Amino acid sequence: MALEIAVIIGSTRPNRRGEAVGHWVHAHAQGRSGANYTLIDLRDVGLPLLDEPKSPAMGDYAHEHTRAWSARIAPCDGFVFVSPEYNHSTCAALKNALDFLYREWNNKAAGFVAYGNAGGARAVEHLRGVCGELQIATVRQTVNLLLFTEWQEGVFLPAERHLKSLSTLFDQVEQWGGALKALRG
Repeated sequence: MALEIAVIIGSTRPNRRGEAVGHWVHAHAQGRSGANYTLIDLRDVGLPLLDEPKSPAMGDYAHEHTRAWSARIAPCDGFVFVSPEYNHSTCAALKNALDFLYREWNNKAAGFVAYGNAGGARAVEHLRGVCGELQIATVRQTVNLLLFTEWQEGVFLPAERHLKSLSTLFDQVEQWGGALKALRG
């Protein structure tokens, strides 16, 4: 049975660059034999600022939007988070989406495709800590896209060299995702 991996576009901002990046990631994931990749755009999910009265660790959700989010994340075996770097960290929408759930993230794998002035490296650094607390195993390989070199007059034109890193990221997420799926039983 193939793994289920979600590519999650983290930014919900108007005129965001993440939509183009997320579609690029998802397009290159298609046709891989080890996993089915689906695209989740947090702008379409529409989560409000965390409004659950109980801790997500309890899994007792009061709101339909949380139950719907849980139903989308629970079947996944892994994730590729597409994150901008805002103010030396990830964006609020992605952090909020992570905070809504707990058990649904546990013992799954994740990789990062990030973008920003420093290639999103500081966003990834912060996301690794958050993922660790959620018991998400993060893979080593990242794809770091620089605003100054990967966009020409507002158009996303990633360098060919990123495809090798992206392929390695997919391989690692699938390997860890498969191992953790076996662990989850």
